[in-house]
Amino acid sequence: MTDLLYLPDADDVTTFEATVTEATPEYLVLDRTYFYPEGGGQPPDHGVVEWDGGHAEIDGVRKDHGDVRHEVASMAGEPPASGTAVEGRIDEQRRRALSRMHTAQHVISRVVLDEFGATTAGNQVYADRARIDFEPADFDAADLDRIEELSNAAIERDHAVTKENRPREQVEANVDEGRALLDMIPDHVDPLRVVAIEEFDMCPCGGTHADSLGELGGVEIRECTSKGADIDRIEFTLTAVE
Repeated sequence: MTDLLYLPDADDVTTFEATVTEATPEYLVLDRTYFYPEGGGQPPDHGVVEWDGGHAEIDGVRKDHGDVRHEVASMAGEPPASGTAVEGRIDEQRRRALSRMHTAQHVISRVVLDEFGATTAGNQVYADRARIDFEPADFDAADLDRIEELSNAAIERDHAVTKENRPREQVEANVDEGRALLDMIPDHVDPLRVVAIEEFDMCPCGGTHADSLGELGGVEIRECTSKGADIDRIEFTLTAVE
């Protein structure tokens, strides 16, 4: 079992020490990790795992029955033996970009729910862009301008973003209808990791996030396309922080 050390609120840590529990030329399993495994619409972290006599470039991270497999893009030296001490170094720039983009997704999803009553049916974030599918939705140009305006207004208020574990019963009682797909989270998952933007939004989420909205810069909506009856996809990017 790999301990996910970035949870609930250490998603700013990008260097750590761990011990190998399994290693092949294709992947490494560690007893503990800060690498984010792909999930929830967020890609995995990239980085390096180093040990005495070798290192591995990591370009994929996935959960596997309680373990986390750090997928090897290339390896120098032989795979480390079980019990070997290693140092992990996550690509900090990529992590920060994904954290900013994922937090912006929460902001836009909140705005759209409040203004148009549309829920987030799916999302995918990348380091340089993101997309969100909303349902039911049929946005026009004025709607998109409004979404962008209100999202940037929230960012300008620089709300703090907190990440913490909360009892599932409490989350179910307090999360707004349409803001979380709780039925997709197995009943045995308790507590739930919650991302809360003060006085603005609260949503169970396992992804990495910024610590305040001021870190996001600004939202720019690039495109809106129909993905079927009553489903619109918004694609956006972020401007640099001034």
